[in-house]
Amino acid sequence: MDKARSPVVGIIMGSQSDWPVMREAAKILEDMGVAFEARIVSAHRTPQRLVEYATTAKARGLKVIIAGAGGAAHLPGMAASMTPLPVLGVPVQSKALKGLDSLLSIVQMPKGVPVGTLAIGEAGAANAGILAASIIALEDTAVAAKLDAFRAAQTESVKEVPEE
Repeated sequence: MDKARSPVVGIIMGSQSDWPVMREAAKILEDMGVAFEARIVSAHRTPQRLVEYATTAKARGLKVIIAGAGGAAHLPGMAASMTPLPVLGVPVQSKALKGLDSLLSIVQMPKGVPVGTLAIGEAGAANAGILAASIIALEDTAVAAKLDAFRAAQTESVKEVPEE
């Protein structure tokens, strides 16, 4: 988390146990030089905290929210219902249904309340970080350059011919 600059991305999660997954989004944002904040905001256990967070996010300078949640996974949708900012939802793998419940809870939003839903788990969190950086890169040339370099390095890492 960049303490020197004001955060432009908020990472929220339903509980401390979600942090190992959501940390993947944070790592990407750190690599891209995107200032972010991370908070535990439970839709069910801290609803007032959620209301305050989501309704003040834009005024506090955030441009994107990444919301991770497991199980019933209402956090991304509830946040999206209270802010005009883009919300990227990360389904966190649950014990009972291996994250399918989380995925369906996040992706099945009603018309008019969109949540950009990513894959279940760490891959989804990392991709949410990349997607958030892509949104920030629209107005930040330094982030755009880092994103271009990231994508070029990713392409370079793929061998053209399989090794024996």
